[in-house]
Amino acid sequence: MIEVDALSADEARAELEKLSAEIARHDALYHSEDQPEISDAEYDALRRRNLAIEQRFPELVREDSPSKRVGYVALDKFEKITHALPMLSLDNAFNDDDVHEFVARIRRFLKLDPLKPVPLTAEPKIDGLSLSLRYEQGRLVSAGTRGDGTVGENVTSNAKTIADIPTVLACENPPDVVEIRGEVYMTHEAFRALNERMEAEGKPTYVNPRNTAAGSLRQLDSAITASRPLRFFAYAWGEMSAMPSDTQMGMVQWLAECGFRINPLMQSHETIEKLLGHYRHIEKVRPELEYDIDGVVYKVDELALQSRLGFASRFPRWAIAHKFPAEKAWTILRDIEIQVGRTGALTPVARLEPVTVGGVVVTNATLHNEDYVKGIGSKGEVLRDGKDLRVGDHVMLQRAGDVIPQILDVDLEKRPEGAAVFSFPDKCPACGSAAVREMNANSGKADSVKRCTGGLICPAQAVERLKHFVSRGALDIDGLGDKQVEAFYEQGRIADAADIFTLRDRDARSLKKLKDMEGWGATSASKLFDAIDDKRTAEFYRVIFGLGIRHVGEQTAKDLARAYGDVESFNAAMSELHQPEIYEDLTAIDGIGDTVAIALKEFFTEPRNLDIWNRLLEQVQPTPPVQASSDSPVAGKTVVFTGSLEKMTRDEAKAMAERLGAKVSGSVSKKTDLLVAGPGAGSKLKKATDLGVETIDENGWFKRVGPLI
Repeated sequence: MIEVDALSADEARAELEKLSAEIARHDALYHSEDQPEISDAEYDALRRRNLAIEQRFPELVREDSPSKRVGYVALDKFEKITHALPMLSLDNAFNDDDVHEFVARIRRFLKLDPLKPVPLTAEPKIDGLSLSLRYEQGRLVSAGTRGDGTVGENVTSNAKTIADIPTVLACENPPDVVEIRGEVYMTHEAFRALNERMEAEGKPTYVNPRNTAAGSLRQLDSAITASRPLRFFAYAWGEMSAMPSDTQMGMVQWLAECGFRINPLMQSHETIEKLLGHYRHIEKVRPELEYDIDGVVYKVDELALQSRLGFASRFPRWAIAHKFPAEKAWTILRDIEIQVGRTGALTPVARLEPVTVGGVVVTNATLHNEDYVKGIGSKGEVLRDGKDLRVGDHVMLQRAGDVIPQILDVDLEKRPEGAAVFSFPDKCPACGSAAVREMNANSGKADSVKRCTGGLICPAQAVERLKHFVSRGALDIDGLGDKQVEAFYEQGRIADAADIFTLRDRDARSLKKLKDMEGWGATSASKLFDAIDDKRTAEFYRVIFGLGIRHVGEQTAKDLARAYGDVESFNAAMSELHQPEIYEDLTAIDGIGDTVAIALKEFFTEPRNLDIWNRLLEQVQPTPPVQASSDSPVAGKTVVFTGSLEKMTRDEAKAMAERLGAKVSGSVSKKTDLLVAGPGAGSKLKKATDLGVETIDENGWFKRVGPLI
């Protein structure tokens, strides 16, 4: 693998695209299906590389970046439950330097005195399933899994079967609303006993405690959940009508008073050295614990500082997970296959002799691109991170969590005699079109990823786009999974997204009705048609995301839906992107740059895409995004910060404005409502003055929003 510092912009862009797809796939396996293919360490390694590339090339950060995603979506078999406050995941630290940088970031963000201690708590990171419990007037009223961080699965009946979860809070005079968060897990002893029972009954055994706990909690029959000895550690909270303490440590101790189990290894320390010392102690006693852990979580102890730090897109700035080292194993490379994605990227995937790493059976691994497999660059140079991989090789895997594992090394001494150099195809294996490396007009260098030039005629791209459209993050159509999409495409039933919504009518007129096909019947066909009809009203961002536009991920789709509000405004803008003013309005949306803007322009100027989009809108009614209610004077307004802020950092200013319901933009336009200008404000201040945009200084900002922060 090429070192991040040695990547060209084109190589970085290609790898970020690939990493995004890989991580999304394994997020689905882990969070939705409870069947991960790789270890937590391997997953973390992929996320870490993704973040490292983004930090070096911030202009290339994708809108579907893993750094902007949390968890996965709820399964349809449960009612959905919306969290009052998002359940975000945690950023990761992998070594001592990362922990030092975490504390340094806190100091920079808050402009703290370097000598002022920042007390942090440290507790084991339980490898289980996150759960949120809502109590009203002290009684348990609902329980929900994390899901995608905003919407999870309602598992209230199942949660009530867990002995560690009180149905009535034991503490005196609890707040009217109490939302407790923690981890459901299974002990090693309970897991062994369950497997012994399954084996005695002639049933398949389970792979590891984490997946078993997750599957047990997500049973439609709560009696099954009750038969499994699940446990629960409480360690956090969500919505609270009142706060019993002003520190993290104090709040967790209060949770114990309410009747919850808290982790006895949790401690608070004022220095990084003591914090790391406790990490090493937990790592040392890890084999003796009755449950699985994969790291140690650090949190800022003072809740007032937590509030100021706020949240990034997918994790709190005041917490981080210090992960344990990755696990590795040797196996045999049995084959190398080429997969064609919805954007035409040809990705090599290793098919491996199955090997168990960290309790998970691994059969596949990412091979990144042609150069990585061959170990030789496009100009014949030997690549430092290339592997020269050949079928039959003994390879070392590193499993790092929720994504395809990574091959770290090859044992050349065990290479089979006559093992051939892998020949990367010059033609798309799906449609036969030429596969080429795109050239970057600015750098003049070739992309590291080969792409099929077939575009809309490539069946692989068409099928992958259809799979994406019906996926859980997009339209989320129940009963229309990958296998059904592939079959319907091959049968000629659907060719594009719009065809899905005319399927019932066309089937009624067809001589080969779906109900008569193998594997189907009248009931299952009717259920599918009903599930499709249920999605004729869909959230606007899901429809945009479902289009599968290159570089437009779920978060970007949400940003676009929120910025334009409705289909009419969005369509008007997309049709006029050749106008400099409209293009500038698009790139002024925070988080959207030229890469996304160009991708949108290319998509909506392609006649075939426009035809699909217009036919889709004849069948689907996108619903506008719900605007967060807020009484703040800046709610719904577009705010720009410029100049040198003296009382807060730029990051803190942005986080504060968004918390108050404002939209933060990176540039001034006619749509800007307010400019907050610090000393040294330049061109943005001048443009705001020319446009008549209201301008205030930092003191004016605090005067306006002060009572609300």
